[in-house]
Amino acid sequence: MRSGFVSIVGRPNVGKSTLMNNIIGEKIAIVTEKPQTTRTRIQGIHTCKDGQIIFVDTPGIHKPRHRLGEYMVKVSTRSLEEVDLIYYMTDVTRPFGSGEQHIIESLSGSKVPIFLLVNKIDLVSKDQINDYINEFKSHMSFAEVIPLSAVLGTNIPELLDKTFAYLPEGPLYYPEEDLTDQPMSFLVSEMIREKALLLTRDEVPHSIAVDIEEFKTQENGKVYVRAVIYAERDSQKGIIIGKNGKMLKQIGQDSRQDIENLLDTSVYLDLWVKIKKNWRDNESNLSQLGFKL
Repeated sequence: MRSGFVSIVGRPNVGKSTLMNNIIGEKIAIVTEKPQTTRTRIQGIHTCKDGQIIFVDTPGIHKPRHRLGEYMVKVSTRSLEEVDLIYYMTDVTRPFGSGEQHIIESLSGSKVPIFLLVNKIDLVSKDQINDYINEFKSHMSFAEVIPLSAVLGTNIPELLDKTFAYLPEGPLYYPEEDLTDQPMSFLVSEMIREKALLLTRDEVPHSIAVDIEEFKTQENGKVYVRAVIYAERDSQKGIIIGKNGKMLKQIGQDSRQDIENLLDTSVYLDLWVKIKKNWRDNESNLSQLGFKL
């Protein structure tokens, strides 16, 4: 048996969460088209006949603009020190730039193998893929270079085979049936946040947070969840609620479907919207919402 920890790093919105969800076979991390959707370290667990891989999905490495951003970058960089292997994930449709140069500099002192994962190969030609890979190889040496499509699953079996080849012999760190180390309440809060981001699109930026105030199983077997969506401004609150509460109702309906699939039971979702002004730059608010700097 081989086992170990693999960190997935890269710029925001390159497909890190999509890749982990595809490998795990369940929706562990939320996915939207907006950058910096992932805010904290999320572990997904893949167990098979060859052993166990614990994937560490991290926020994208970027230049922070507030205390929440500082927390996200710290989570990403700290994860590089605690793993057996690093996936450096890139998007072949986005040219090499200063963001990639910054990540390469961050990885330069790493003492573990680094795989270059070139995502979204289904969107470009083979010549474009080769040119893209050569650009990265001119800046850094990689243990393996694997073009793939996280959405379609292209070359993921090859990726897993090569990953196990680099991992040390070891035990199963988690029971075979475990898919993540995250508490259920966290996964539920993330599903609500995902729907709010998807439905409001560009009207509400990443200034919302979700806090689960109550999570319990009732006598009838139904799960009761009371959750609060926090926004920074009154105008954002109005958008999230919508005319006659229509938007909030839609967020609740879409979220409840995912939550019921996750819990495999009926769910009563009690959803509220409140204001926490400038919470992303307030250490007390960040700590309350689980972002401990």
